[in-house]
Amino acid sequence: EVQLVESGGGLVQPGGSLRLSCAASGFTFSSYAMSWVRQAPGKGLEWVSAINSGGGSTTYADSVKGRFTISRDNAKNTLYLQMNSLKPEDTAVYYCAKSPGWAPSYGMDYWGKGTLVTVSS
Repeated sequence: EVQLVESGGGLVQPGGSLRLSCAASGFTFSSYAMSWVRQAPGKGLEWVSAINSGGGSTTYADSVKGRFTISRDNAKNTLYLQMNSLKPEDTAVYYCAKSPGWAPSYGMDYWGKGTLVTVSS
């Protein structure tokens, strides 16, 4: 059974940093691309970032480019999202998602339950 469990969310002041983690199990983590997607209160889903299976290729939404960094540790079956210079508009539930293929272009087939990030003074 595929399981994706996010952690690391919380309350942070504007300008602060957080690192999200996503622990994966039930599949061969190193064979699949992964993504982060977020949903702000009262809004739709927004894709944030993606990384290919080997970790050598990453992409970002314009809204987070230069502030967020996606990475993965295939030995630990864990996906990360380092978030710096956080803004109130980054407040959202953050989900990690698995791709059915090695590249993000294959889409997403499994999702975690999410972790809440609140950016507020």
